[in-house]
Amino acid sequence: MNFTDLLSAIEAKTARVVVIGLGYVGLPVAASFAHAGFMVRGLDLDKDKVSKINIGISPIEGQEPGLGELVAQVVNEGRLHATVDYAVCESAEVILIAVETPVDSVHQPRYRALRAALRTLTHHMPSGALIIVESTIAPGTMARLVRPILEGHGQRVSGRDFYLVHCPERVMPGRLLRNLATMSRVIGGDTPEAARLAQAFYRHVVQADLDLADCVTAELVKTAENAYRDVQIAFANELALICEQVGADVWQVRELVNKSPGRNVLLPGAGVGGHCIPKDPWLLAYGARDAIKARLIPAAREINDGMPLHMAELTVDALAAVGIEIEEARVAVLGYSYLENSDDVRNSPSIPLIGRLEELGAEVVVHDPFVPLYRRDLRECVQGCDAIVVMVKHDAYFKLDLFQLKAWSGGKALIDGRHVFDRSQAEAAGWVYRGVGMAR
Repeated sequence: MNFTDLLSAIEAKTARVVVIGLGYVGLPVAASFAHAGFMVRGLDLDKDKVSKINIGISPIEGQEPGLGELVAQVVNEGRLHATVDYAVCESAEVILIAVETPVDSVHQPRYRALRAALRTLTHHMPSGALIIVESTIAPGTMARLVRPILEGHGQRVSGRDFYLVHCPERVMPGRLLRNLATMSRVIGGDTPEAARLAQAFYRHVVQADLDLADCVTAELVKTAENAYRDVQIAFANELALICEQVGADVWQVRELVNKSPGRNVLLPGAGVGGHCIPKDPWLLAYGARDAIKARLIPAAREINDGMPLHMAELTVDALAAVGIEIEEARVAVLGYSYLENSDDVRNSPSIPLIGRLEELGAEVVVHDPFVPLYRRDLRECVQGCDAIVVMVKHDAYFKLDLFQLKAWSGGKALIDGRHVFDRSQAEAAGWVYRGVGMAR
């Protein structure tokens, strides 16, 4: 299909769409374009996920406003169907790729899923299609990895045989549909024509700016915005650690600092999780790895990665204050997802915390109202626990009565990693309280 015909098909919503990867990014994208009027096929290797979607059930749990209802609607209308068969790509005019792009233990990107998706796509690649990579990638990846695989050693040429775009997602759990509709997007085209096609396509679902750029600019914008946030959080966390040592309350300090114009200290806490912020700073640094040794990004990552271990230190300290050794303690961790009211456990700070407490000899039990493995009765979970460690700001935890929690558990130590409870109220209820950024 040539440029003019493809643009007309996109504007008329007659272009057939395939979304590869039906996770936190791909499923909302697929459902949104189906709702906008396109015929959409979702492609995922997880057969259970595909089966759920095809009976109108969203596999994403947690508080995700509107997503479950939207998936049910577009499936029932016949506008969204999921499959495991890449052959659906052969008749598509628009193909979006939304697969995971993690980093490994030495902070290098691992594009196993992306490479597999691209290589399989080359066997089912339609002529003249618009191919959009939504996955977050290191600067230079479109030029060094994506385009060469799709071009297949000269068998095809970007801009002649297909149109290639990088348009990184800007969504987060709990706001998937809202962010998709209201957040601006950077459209990085391998050619100007590709960028124009993608702009026309996204205009059907995005009610915000669609800024045209080249691929490397789009790669940089996405990784830089999350690296910037990571650095800001690291400052808040280091400030909290300082406040603890000098005998201050970081929440009061933060409030007063933020009264100064142009200052916006973020929230300190028990650690940074999710798929993006712990990973994207490393992707940004990786883009120029041969020329520049990053210093600020690794420092911020070290601070934020250290916060779950600091929570373990606070737990040991609080238990010692009530005369209990960590080796003898039973500890309840409240919250296993990385984000409040979500089931997303990717890079959750609770994981290293639990590992460290068990390493120190504690018996650990976990509760989370949104994670199936830990969705249990809270009263039964905390029974007999010497310490309660709050790691996630789930709404259910804000509603807890501290007197009742103490009666259920019989415990004495409360360690608050998310400023869920007021210290004076906790102490009035009989708890020895430790909190991030609070004087001991």
